Amino acid sequence: MQHYTIIPVILCGGAGSRLWPVSREMHPKPFIRLSDGQSLLQKAFLRGAQLPDVSEILTVTNRELFFKTEDEYREVNVRRLATSFLLEPFGRNTAAAVAAAALYVAAKQADAILLVLPADHLIADQSAFAKAVEEARRLAEQGKLVTFGIQPVAPETGYGYIEADGHRVLRFVEKPDAATAAAYLKTGRFYWNSGMFCFKATTMLEEMRQHCAGILDAVQTCLTQSRCVEGKGLTQCELEPDGFAKVPDISIDYAVMEKSDRVAVVPCDIGWSDIGSWSALGELSTADANGNRVEGEALLHDVENCFIHSDGRLVGAVGVHDLIIVDTPDALLVADKARAQDVKHLYNQLKASGHEAHKLHRTVHRPWGDYTVLEEGDRYKIKRIVVKPGASLSLQMHHHRSEHWIVVQGMAKVVNGEKEFFVAANESTYIPAGHRHQLANPGVLPLVMIEVQCGDYVGEDDIVRFEDVYGRA
Repeated sequence: MQHYTIIPVILCGGAGSRLWPVSREMHPKPFIRLSDGQSLLQKAFLRGAQLPDVSEILTVTNRELFFKTEDEYREVNVRRLATSFLLEPFGRNTAAAVAAAALYVAAKQADAILLVLPADHLIADQSAFAKAVEEARRLAEQGKLVTFGIQPVAPETGYGYIEADGHRVLRFVEKPDAATAAAYLKTGRFYWNSGMFCFKATTMLEEMRQHCAGILDAVQTCLTQSRCVEGKGLTQCELEPDGFAKVPDISIDYAVMEKSDRVAVVPCDIGWSDIGSWSALGELSTADANGNRVEGEALLHDVENCFIHSDGRLVGAVGVHDLIIVDTPDALLVADKARAQDVKHLYNQLKASGHEAHKLHRTVHRPWGDYTVLEEGDRYKIKRIVVKPGASLSLQMHHHRSEHWIVVQGMAKVVNGEKEFFVAANESTYIPAGHRHQLANPGVLPLVMIEVQCGDYVGEDDIVRFEDVYGRA
């Protein structure tokens, strides 16, 4: 039998609205770090990288998350696997992402099998996962579109289900109510729909051509108009926005899996969770004698069955029970544990009102490093800026604000108008409004500085870029 290359495809997107305020639009659920220091995205990367014969990881993600994703991979890619990126200008659901991945891979390797992995899931048993993938691979080689069915341990109402007879899929069903879910469990024929898939790229393209040709044609047209750049071990393709906007917004389940007669399922018990709420995330922590799970620093008195997460501040709780308390520098969540799924309503309210807390944290990641807003008021803003070694910000100018830069660690290389000079630790410089300027870190250690902005307007959109190595407008 022909040997097919297997390429893990990581889908990294979504808002993770049920995990607000840690998850934001520009810092979605895959980037949440667990107690071992690794993010869900890094775990997904390693999940694919540790499989036999894998030499490349393909990721489909938002253009704005590319540099952040690249940084995450760099920390764990010890094997120096090749990484490829399909960069979406905005979300268009999983059918578009899968179509783009299948077309991209088929054009390079007609004998490739794709293993589609959501970036925000957790799998505890890598060995069982590898065995399930090998079983799925054999079915995929036979021309099947394979999905992974998770052995249910409770009548969950938050998951879709797959009814199966062995490997044969009988039907996909929507998220059931509690009574229906309990009835499903009793039959022994139903599995949770994991959202993971395995198939030959050519098989998926054949089925898309039959069941959702409009999606496939739109993505194909978009790809032909897209810009791809190849470097050492890294390829990135930016999907052309106008063409991508014409792709229907629909899931791969609806578009193909529920219609095709070539679908198979691999039932598995791999310690899977989609970490769909703070309750699920809290279960990963060890409970104390009173059932409390704490991440961070907390003082508790007469507290039972609570989950408390704090990024830095001390949390005090007295006489409360069955609560979720999540504290971040700019937002605090207090929720009844039984209503964990409803956190998404707060996120949706913030987004509808245009509040920045749905999109950004006070610490914002950029290709060159990050900045943290320390304080903001009428006509001023104070930031802590960290620039990676060897990195530089764009050559830019602001119309409405001046900036004072104080270096506290490292050495800064500064362009200010017609002058170019260095600023060492415990030194400062002043950038008047209207001056072209640029900040760079020529050293081998992170550059840390405090920036004080003053002016009529200190919004992030008051920026004119003249040169930018990261391809931003």
